[in-house]
Amino acid sequence: MNITIVPKQDSGISRRLQISVPTETVASYEDQAAKKYASQARLPGFRPGKAPASMVRKRFAEQIRQEAIELVINEAFKEAVEREGLKLATQPHVHDVKAEPGQPLEFELHCELRPELALNTVTGFSVTRRDSVVTDELIDAQIERLREQKADWAPIEDKPAPGDMVTVMLSTADDDGTMPDGREYRVVLGGGQAIAAIEELIMEAKPGETVERSVRWPDDFPEEKQRGVSKNARVTLNDVKRKSLPALDDAFAREIGDFDTVDALRAAVRTDMSEHGRRDADAELRAQLIDKIVEANPFEVPNSWVRQLIDGYMQMYGVPDAEKARFVDEFRPMAERQVRRDLIVDSLAERESLTASSADVDTRIEEMAKTRNVDPGQVYAQLQKAGRLQEIEREITEDRVFAWLLEHNSL
Repeated sequence: MNITIVPKQDSGISRRLQISVPTETVASYEDQAAKKYASQARLPGFRPGKAPASMVRKRFAEQIRQEAIELVINEAFKEAVEREGLKLATQPHVHDVKAEPGQPLEFELHCELRPELALNTVTGFSVTRRDSVVTDELIDAQIERLREQKADWAPIEDKPAPGDMVTVMLSTADDDGTMPDGREYRVVLGGGQAIAAIEELIMEAKPGETVERSVRWPDDFPEEKQRGVSKNARVTLNDVKRKSLPALDDAFAREIGDFDTVDALRAAVRTDMSEHGRRDADAELRAQLIDKIVEANPFEVPNSWVRQLIDGYMQMYGVPDAEKARFVDEFRPMAERQVRRDLIVDSLAERESLTASSADVDTRIEEMAKTRNVDPGQVYAQLQKAGRLQEIEREITEDRVFAWLLEHNSL
């Protein structure tokens, strides 16, 4: 296609190009669109595709013109991208289209490019691995959490205490002093689910009793207009349940899993926590390396990639519309960091020939199958069905890249 390209901006990974398409080229595309309409048009008194071309062009002039313009713009931007040698990060945006009949078609093309990473400095760094020692105290705390998960809640008839679960009907006075009907709440006292003054009021009652008095809202209450306000609150305590933890014995160990004794359970918890600690330490070490590489080799990241990542997380977390703007602001630094990390890994993998092959993926699957004592084909089929084969390939590539970086930097 014969087009004229005039660069208007060349800044970092952003490009703005002014594109002009000659009048005769636009006319040729109009002819193509007119022929298409002529072959399909249905006009009264004529069989489909048999109406005179002049009549078709007159009847569908606006549609023919619009289709021709869209085709011209599409072909012109492809030609501009190819001629300028642009490596696009995302689909370009078309702006300021001028398409007057009998005049050249003009528009501005806004492009965002894939960054080209030089990464001249990726060695000579010093990083530190955090020690991840699993102490007996940490194991005790984890086992207590397991006991909490298996706790029983039994009803009591006494006044509740911190740690008890209560069901209450709660109402607070309106601004004019009237007391509306109460709403039912289930609260674990001491868990921060209710303000301290309301919890104190709840603990004054026995099941079936109603208590009412003035309560002061805290000065740091989330709703600003309620801060420091005192008003009547009425609580009817419906029931109280107290938690009972299971005994820490061999029967508990067997209930948790395939453990014959508490000692076997503790050993498994130690192994699991050690593995988690090792993974966390590895992640922190990798983050240090990425931070040092970014600092030594600053580069822009495509905003479209950052936004795509943010949009994906918003969809995954089901962020409501009212919270999306705040989520974008808070999550953007994390998303930019993730995009930079991925670009560095991809660049080094390509430069140092560290990208995982299909054979590497097969080997990893065989290892997974051996660990599970199942057929490798079964594992492969499961991963393929779940769409996780690419994830396995990515894990292998990242492991290789960071292993290479650790070889060329000092701990």
